[in-house]
Amino acid sequence: MLNEFKAFIARGNVMDLAVGIIIGGAFTLIVNSLVNDIIMPVVGAITGGLDFSNFFFPLSSTVTATSLAAAREQGAVFAYGSFLTVVINFLILAWIIFLLVKAVNKMRVSMEKQKNEEPAAPPPVDVQLLTEIRDLLKTQRT
Repeated sequence: MLNEFKAFIARGNVMDLAVGIIIGGAFTLIVNSLVNDIIMPVVGAITGGLDFSNFFFPLSSTVTATSLAAAREQGAVFAYGSFLTVVINFLILAWIIFLLVKAVNKMRVSMEKQKNEEPAAPPPVDVQLLTEIRDLLKTQRT
């Protein structure tokens, strides 16, 4: 059973997946910081100080707070501002991944084009001689 586990872990797919998850987690932190620390303050400045993170509807009459954190302590709230922030995070992440995939695909096409444009190496001398002999024999037969 231990050998099966070693074989499973040693597969390239498992290692690639593990690396992808780790990098994805780190990338998520970068995107969250980009949205929360750079984009949302700019959006707030453009919209006159709107802060999406504190947009909510109270679902209970006992909720009287004006900030989301305080409102959650008082009762149930429908925090649509947090949802908007997460949607913006997703859209930014999807756009960045799209740009990365597009760049990789463009690079791959460029590499394939270069590979196809490279001239074929000339055949060895003995193959050239045999080709010439064949061509001469063809012309003598006709």
